[in-house]
Amino acid sequence: MTHPAKLQPRQAAPDFSLPATDGSTLSLLATCREHDATVVTFICNHCPYVQAYIPRLIALQKKYAGRLRIIGICSNDATTYPDDDFPSMQTAVADWGLNFPYLHDADQSVARAYGAERTPEIFLLDKQGTCRYEGGIDDNYQNESAVTDRPLADAIDALLAGRPVKRPTTYAIGCTIKWKP
Repeated sequence: MTHPAKLQPRQAAPDFSLPATDGSTLSLLATCREHDATVVTFICNHCPYVQAYIPRLIALQKKYAGRLRIIGICSNDATTYPDDDFPSMQTAVADWGLNFPYLHDADQSVARAYGAERTPEIFLLDKQGTCRYEGGIDDNYQNESAVTDRPLADAIDALLAGRPVKRPTTYAIGCTIKWKP
């Protein structure tokens, strides 16, 4: 299966409108205009990497409330991974206590447009919807207390302070997105 090239720093992020677990529809560029920074993260319910990182994403959303909006997107094929279907996403929001929207990319068009490969994979966007960082969250999904490198938090801090992001690309560790045949 051929996928488009991955969205890179300094490129405009593809706009989208997707259904959220709360019944609303979220538009990316409208969200970007309302916040100084937007994190688009491809996640899913069943991935152990995502499950480990959810509390850290919740903490980042809380820390930067009002200036940052995290958007979670599930693009996995729910036919082969029923744990990632829309009703299960709604359950996950409640179970995890998510403080950010969780969107369903049922046709996988958004994941394809971004060139996303993993869960979790991060795309940090500025107010204009330009990608400023692409990659991972930190260097230790298993043990938060052992983390020594936080490239996502560093990128957010730089963007919010009006400074260039020193490391605009890192490697995202995680499960692969489960593509439809």
